[in-house]
Amino acid sequence: MNEDITCKEVKERISKGEKFHFIDVREEWEHDEENIGAKLIPLGDLPSRMEEINSLKNDEVVVHCKSGARAGRAKKFLLTQGFQNVRNMEGGIVAFLEL
Repeated sequence: MNEDITCKEVKERISKGEKFHFIDVREEWEHDEENIGAKLIPLGDLPSRMEEINSLKNDEVVVHCKSGARAGRAKKFLLTQGFQNVRNMEGGIVAFLEL
């Protein structure tokens, strides 16, 4: 299953205290400005930091960026690396903060 996830669903899961693997693929300065609890691995660093997340290949992984484009690229990359369940948070942090 690799269907994307809505910001509303992510926000509900966070508010319920649900634990899930959440990765922010924006740049560090963007993460510093607004952080919603995801692990920061900038898109450009993803290939060199795979050892940090390789153990998650069979788990659900939600990726997000500012609007969804970089997270979409991250999702495609992770799928080529053998990840089974990667979901892009639709609309990114911009849409999340509008909820």
